[in-house]
Amino acid sequence: MKKEFTTSVPLSQVTVTDPFWGGYMELARTRIIPYQWEALNDRVPDAEPSHCIHNFKVAAGLEDGKFEGCVFQDSDLAKWLEGAAYSLVSHPDKELEATIDDVVDLMEKAQQPDGYLDTYYILNGMDKRWTNVRDNHEMYCAGHMLEAAVAYYQATGKDRMLKIMIRVVEHISSVFGPEEGKKKGYPGHEELELALVRLYQVTGDPKHLALAKYFIDQRGQQPLFFEEEAKVNGPAWEGPLGLKYYQAAQPVRDQQDADGHSVRAMYLYSGMASVAKETGDEELAAACRRLWESTTRRRMYITGAIGSSEYGEAFTYDYDLPNDMIYGETCAAIGLAMFARRMLELSPKGEYADVMERALYNGVISGLSLEGDRFFYVNPLEVVPEACEKDQRLHHVRYERQKWFGCACCPPNLARVTSSIGWYVYTQREDALFVNLYAASQCRVTLGGVPVTVSAEGNYPWEGTITLKVSAPSSFKSTLALRIPGWCRTWKLTRNGKAVEPALQDGYAMLDGDWNDGDTLVLDMDMPVERMQANPLVREDIGKQAVMRGPIVYCLEEIDNGKKLYEITLPREAGFTAKWEKDLLGGVVAIGSRGLRTVKSEEESGLYRFAAPIKREEVSLRWVPYYAWNNRGVGEMTVWVHSEEL
Repeated sequence: MKKEFTTSVPLSQVTVTDPFWGGYMELARTRIIPYQWEALNDRVPDAEPSHCIHNFKVAAGLEDGKFEGCVFQDSDLAKWLEGAAYSLVSHPDKELEATIDDVVDLMEKAQQPDGYLDTYYILNGMDKRWTNVRDNHEMYCAGHMLEAAVAYYQATGKDRMLKIMIRVVEHISSVFGPEEGKKKGYPGHEELELALVRLYQVTGDPKHLALAKYFIDQRGQQPLFFEEEAKVNGPAWEGPLGLKYYQAAQPVRDQQDADGHSVRAMYLYSGMASVAKETGDEELAAACRRLWESTTRRRMYITGAIGSSEYGEAFTYDYDLPNDMIYGETCAAIGLAMFARRMLELSPKGEYADVMERALYNGVISGLSLEGDRFFYVNPLEVVPEACEKDQRLHHVRYERQKWFGCACCPPNLARVTSSIGWYVYTQREDALFVNLYAASQCRVTLGGVPVTVSAEGNYPWEGTITLKVSAPSSFKSTLALRIPGWCRTWKLTRNGKAVEPALQDGYAMLDGDWNDGDTLVLDMDMPVERMQANPLVREDIGKQAVMRGPIVYCLEEIDNGKKLYEITLPREAGFTAKWEKDLLGGVVAIGSRGLRTVKSEEESGLYRFAAPIKREEVSLRWVPYYAWNNRGVGEMTVWVHSEEL
C-alpha cells in the first residue's frame, strides 16, 4: 500500500454536530427517510407510484400481480435501505431497524435457488435474465443492494442481508468472468464495481476485488460485448454518443475524456479509483486523474453539477455548459462527490476536497426541498417558468420540485448522502489525519498508536473560523492536515494561541510533531463575497459573473428581485453586504448588492432598432444560496448575470 493512500474515517467513528449538515442528517431521519418509505409503498397522494415494495411482495409470492415501473426499480429501494442504515449509525431506531428487517424478509423470499435476485426478471421470465446486460440494469440493481447490505451490516452487525447479497455476487461470478464458458460482459450501468470493493473491504475475500477489477478491465475490450449483444437486442445508443454513452467504446485505461451518461461515468470512475487504491494499480490511477481533470476542469458547472445535455443525460464536449438547458442530474453531482472522496483516498490533494465540497453544498442539496419532501431531478442554473412550459427544448426542466418521479433514482440517493455526510469529512493514514470538510464534529481515530479524538467546532459555511481540539490520554507524534479551500485567499492559523505558518502541501496546511491532550488549533479563513467568472471558452457565460461566499454559490430569485432577471447587470462597484437571516430559508447568510436594470423607453417599441446606449436604473439586489432556491414559490432564477467590465 502506497504511503500517500488514505482511508475515509468510518461513520461509526465520526459524530456530526454541525448546525448545517447535522440539520440535514436530522431532516433525513425525521422526514426524508419516512416520507420515502411511504413513496416506495405507493402511499403518497398525487405522486407517481414507485411499485418497489409491490414488486418485491409479488416476487416473494405474498401478493398477486405483475412487475411495474422501470426495469431498475429495485435500485430505488436499495438506496433507501442504504440511507436508512446510515441513519441508524448516528441515531439507533428499533422501529426503523424492524422495517429494514421486514424488507430483508422480502428479499430472502424473493431470492432464487441459485442466488439470483432481481424482481424484473423474476416476474417477467427467468429465461431472459442476463440477455441484455447493456440496458436492463441487473448488475446496477445488484450493486446498489450490495452497498445497502454492507451499510446495514456495518451499522447493526446483522449479516442476513449481506449473506443474501453475497449469494447474488456468487451467482454473478458464475455467469461473468475470464474463465472459459463465462460471459465476457460488464455492467451496462456501472455501480456494481464500486460495491464489490466495499464488499471486499468488509469480507477481505480477494475474489470480490478480483471481480470488480475484471469488470473494469474488461470494459471496452475487443470484441465489444455490447456490440455482440446488439446482434440480438438491437443497436446500442445511437447518434453521436454511441458506445461512449456507456463508457464502453474503448478500454477505461485508454479513455481521455469524461464521456456519455454522467451518472454512469461517475460510478465507473469511483470504482476505478477504489480498485486502483486496493490493487496499487498506477496505470488505472493515472486514468482516474485524467478523467478527473476532464470532468472538473472542462465539463463541470460552478455548482458542481455535471452532465450538460438532456440527450443521454450526458457530457457533450469541453466548455459546453448551458445554464437553462442543462441536465445536471442530482445523482450526477452525488456521483461526483463519491468520485472526489475516492480520489482523496488515492492521494490527499485539496482540489479533490474542493470539488467534493462544491458539489455537496450546491449541486447535491439543490435537489432537495428544505422540508425534505420535494425533489429536483434536473438542476438548472437559469429558469424562466414560462420557457419551461412552452419551449420543447426545456421540457426536462422543472421549475418546482416534485413529490416523486416514475424514474426516482435521485430522491433515495439524496437520502443516502445526507445520512452519510460524516463519511466525507476526514481521511487518515497511519501518520496523519486530514480534515477535508469543516463540519462541526468529533472524529475518533488512532494516531501514533494513541486513541485520539479530534473535535471541530464552527458555524461553517456561514463563518470561516474553525476550532479544532485534541483529546488524548497521552502525547503522540502525528500530522494534522487542514485543508485550505480553493475559495480562500487569506487565512491565518494559531496553535494554542500562537500564530503558526505550516508548510502547505497540495492544498493542506501540514502540522507535524508532538501533540498533547488539550492542544487547540484555530483556523480563521476570510470569507468575503467574491465575483466569479467562467473560462472565456464557456460561451454561455461570456460577459457574465456569478457570486460566491465561501463554498456557497448564490443566485437571484424573482421573489426578491422581480421578473426578467436577464435585464440585470452587476455594476463595477456592487457594494456587497452579507447578513445572517435566521428566518430566511431555514437560516442563511443572504447577500445584498447594487444592481442595474435595463429600462425600456416608450419609443423602443420595435423588435430591432439602431444601436444606442442602453438605459439602466439602479436597483437593490438580494442574493440567496443557490441550493435553497424554489423554496418560496415559483419564479425565475439565475446564477449568472451580466456584468460591467471591472
